[in-house]
Amino acid sequence: MAVKDRDRFSTTTRIKLLGEQTAARVYRSQTKRQARRSRLTGRAALLALVLCTLIVALAYPMRQYVSQRAEVDDLQRQQDQARQRVEQLRDVKARWQDDAYAEQQIRERLHYVMPGETGYIVIDPDAAKQSRAELGAADRPWYANVWDGVDKSDAADQ
Repeated sequence: MAVKDRDRFSTTTRIKLLGEQTAARVYRSQTKRQARRSRLTGRAALLALVLCTLIVALAYPMRQYVSQRAEVDDLQRQQDQARQRVEQLRDVKARWQDDAYAEQQIRERLHYVMPGETGYIVIDPDAAKQSRAELGAADRPWYANVWDGVDKSDAADQ
């Protein structure tokens, strides 16, 4: 037992014990520091800054690109509609070059008749009354409005 007590108080044993205690304290402080240490390192912060800068720098050009693509698509659609309209007008022009079609349209629209034929226009009295009633005061001639006023005043007296 005396040897053990002597070893316990020897300089070598004390130095070893002191080294172990110091190493344990350093290890504990490093683990605490690592636990407290934020996960955001300098490299990660720099990377985040670069990415944010790129996003901000590219936001306006991307918006311009998208709006210009939409404008180009709209112009192409208008161009297609114009082409279709031109084709329709060419078809109408070709039809008018045909004498039979021109004659049919002249008879229908202008009420022309060929020599020897008798032209008739059938007027439906109900349709005439209905169309007259549908016209507003501004769409009719002035004398029709005056005559309607006379009729209304006459009807009110009776």
